[in-house]
Amino acid sequence: MSGGGAEAAPVSARDATMIDRYLAMLAAERGATRNTLLAYRNDLTDAARHLRALTDATQVSLGELGGLWAELSPASLARKASALRGFFAFLEAESIRPDNPSDALPRPSLRRPLPKVLSHRDVDAIFAVIDARLARTPVNPLDLRLSALIELLYGSGLRASELVSLPARALATDRPFLILRGKGGRERLVPISDRARAAVAAWRPHVPTEGPWLFPSGKAHLSRVRLFQIVRALAAEAGIDPLRVSPHVLRHAFATHLLEGGADLRALQAMLGHADIATTQIYTHVDAERLVALVNARHPLVDLAPRAS
Repeated sequence: MSGGGAEAAPVSARDATMIDRYLAMLAAERGATRNTLLAYRNDLTDAARHLRALTDATQVSLGELGGLWAELSPASLARKASALRGFFAFLEAESIRPDNPSDALPRPSLRRPLPKVLSHRDVDAIFAVIDARLARTPVNPLDLRLSALIELLYGSGLRASELVSLPARALATDRPFLILRGKGGRERLVPISDRARAAVAAWRPHVPTEGPWLFPSGKAHLSRVRLFQIVRALAAEAGIDPLRVSPHVLRHAFATHLLEGGADLRALQAMLGHADIATTQIYTHVDAERLVALVNARHPLVDLAPRAS
């Protein structure tokens, strides 16, 4: 690893397996490029050699990496920290470990990129495809499942892992919300639209009555990889570049379009389950033009004559 340090140990079999699983998820769910996967593999393998037990690393051991990375450029430091944060978030989401120690990693001050955004027209095209499928007689149960999945992704901003692992009775027909336990074990209340509840109600008769999952698949629930594939296939059918669309992009669309409609940033933070308001504030950049237009049109000073220069 750049930055010196003691002689590195070989990577343990456990770490090698978990790194492979994480990179496979990045390739399947997020379409990570070959170069990104190679860079992340190098970063994770390097960290595993120095820490000797990356999968089970503690905040104390991760804190030691700051010294090893001291001479790196901000861009390299950001990439390495990003690789490890994503790795530990994956381990937590997959219940491989109960916590995420990545707060101990250094945070270089680089501007975060804007999230990919779907327009209202894009979303309309996606739902037009779903409506056309549901209009067929007889309706295919998989199309009912698709409708429920997309309504919940775009209508409630659920994370992919939260969506696929919803319990079979998570949504009550008489309750317009559900309570989720998200990252770090934090609970949050998620409003569920009438459309989403109706879509789930239409899908529910096709869910095995004794099964634990709302979206079962074999002996488990639908996988995040399969959800990613379903969403991309739907985008292609709607005439949208599949590379632009993923479950996470639909979550971004939920947040962005709510802000465009006047949602409060704090309320949005609660609905998305962000621990830090700074994470939610990334969406304010997406909606900047509308906010500027709002100030120019509605501010009390608009009616006053401009000052002479």
